[in-house]
Amino acid sequence: MSAGPAVDPRGPRFAAIVTTIVLAVVLLTGWWPLLATQTVVFAIGAFIGLRPAPYSVLFRLLVAPRLKPTSEREDAAPLRFAQAVGFGFALIGTIGYAAGATAIGVVATAFALFAAFLNAAFNFCLGCEMYLLIKRLRPQAEQAS
Repeated sequence: MSAGPAVDPRGPRFAAIVTTIVLAVVLLTGWWPLLATQTVVFAIGAFIGLRPAPYSVLFRLLVAPRLKPTSEREDAAPLRFAQAVGFGFALIGTIGYAAGATAIGVVATAFALFAAFLNAAFNFCLGCEMYLLIKRLRPQAEQAS
């Protein structure tokens, strides 16, 4: 999974806000097709790239033109990893809801919502932090073997 170019950090935060709303609606309604759609959004961001991800497109077309330009950039690799983690939880949630295992659907969706909310409300990307921790620990693990 190649990282791609660095991104405006306001874009992922916007995506986290939209994701938080989508996942909250799923938890309130149990409407799993919306969660399935969010799963596809996560998959695009994680496995294809952030640029073509739907919320990134919305940010670039509707939000960014209304903001002052910024030179601040963020590495895309941790963000894509975070999208992959979100994809995993959303996929488990979708399967749980669709299979009638509502408790699994609710728990997996709640985990994804918690992570999205942390990013939206506090600018704390849990998946990004996981990526950085794994990256720090990986060289030590490779040296030990």
